Amino acid sequence: MKKNLLFVIPSLNSGGGEKSLVNLLSQIDFDQYEVDLFLLNHEGLFMELLPKQVRVLPLPVAFQIFGKSLAESVQQFLSRGNLMLALNRIMFSVKNRSNKQTSIGEQNSWKYLASSLLPLSQTYDAAIGFLEKTSIYFCVEKVHAGKKIGWIHTDYDKLGMNPDFDIHYFKQLDHIVTVSEECSNILKRRFPMQAPKVNVIHNIVSPSVIKSMADKEHQDVYGRKEDEAVILSVGRLNHEKGFEMAIAACKILVDRGYNIQWNIIGEGKERETLLSLIAELGLEKHFKLLGLKSNPYTYIKQSDIYVQTSKFEGKSIAIDEAKILNKPIVITRFNTAKDQINDGIDGLIVDMDAEAIASGIEKLLTDQSLSLTMVEQLSRQKLGTEEEIMKLYQLLA
Repeated sequence: MKKNLLFVIPSLNSGGGEKSLVNLLSQIDFDQYEVDLFLLNHEGLFMELLPKQVRVLPLPVAFQIFGKSLAESVQQFLSRGNLMLALNRIMFSVKNRSNKQTSIGEQNSWKYLASSLLPLSQTYDAAIGFLEKTSIYFCVEKVHAGKKIGWIHTDYDKLGMNPDFDIHYFKQLDHIVTVSEECSNILKRRFPMQAPKVNVIHNIVSPSVIKSMADKEHQDVYGRKEDEAVILSVGRLNHEKGFEMAIAACKILVDRGYNIQWNIIGEGKERETLLSLIAELGLEKHFKLLGLKSNPYTYIKQSDIYVQTSKFEGKSIAIDEAKILNKPIVITRFNTAKDQINDGIDGLIVDMDAEAIASGIEKLLTDQSLSLTMVEQLSRQKLGTEEEIMKLYQLLA
């Protein structure tokens, strides 16, 4: 008999965790597992990539009303006689606005959001909260399951969360999964009593799929000029990705006389701030925000150098994808950098400032033999991680 699995994640919009889930679901043995997916938002870049066997659960009406604007939501709850939900919707906004830390706001507002979500009627063999915070809280409080698993996709200590809030939920999980050895060590230090539950399952990437998608577009997607070097970064336009350092590094390189075009694939709340900085530094012709791309692999393949300027990461899927497509890579020295790059061998790890980032890129632009050596190293590496799905099966057994 097939086992019933439930995965929970807020949305399938752009992001490493979201892409990681789609990749994992593409590898699931659907002869052995029935898979349901609970999303708080049914729109997103990766919705079209879900395997057809995955059943997306409908959203409760109360939650759909809760998701409207504050005024509209309160009005509709009051018209239905749901005074408590109206009050909880107000408190949800208050808690989110009063906390400067987004993560703390999400924790403190969870109980108000949770009031609009009834427990799911079905009982599952396993429920997996596939992203930190709300996904895990939902699994613990709103799902009946034989096993409950929480997934942490990044350096927990850099998330700005309240560990005293999370420990209540972590105690009720059977397993805690994270994506790299360093992230595992961080969780074990932060939650020593939960250390036996912590497991590492690396993000699943498939070289055959990535290379096939990279080859779908043959024309020049960048419209590059003669002798122009193309740099690419991928990530949410959020503080932790450090794109303000990328813009500053681009300015340094342009001032040094390099003919470059630096592109970012991604979207996020810092778009306007970054556009202002680009304009302030006069880089409109050199630094471009391309928005979201359902197939970023052609862009990676056609770039000359891949750069990740993150302030922290769990394990970056984009870096793994750039490695699979054999791109020379420069990344900043975030906590888990050494989990992904052997410095000087298959990429460069540089200090977390614009000058160091620019110098790393300059090194690759001027030392062709170094770039070729890195490409050669990457071409010899076994970079597929499809077998990681077996680790999940072991937890589900």
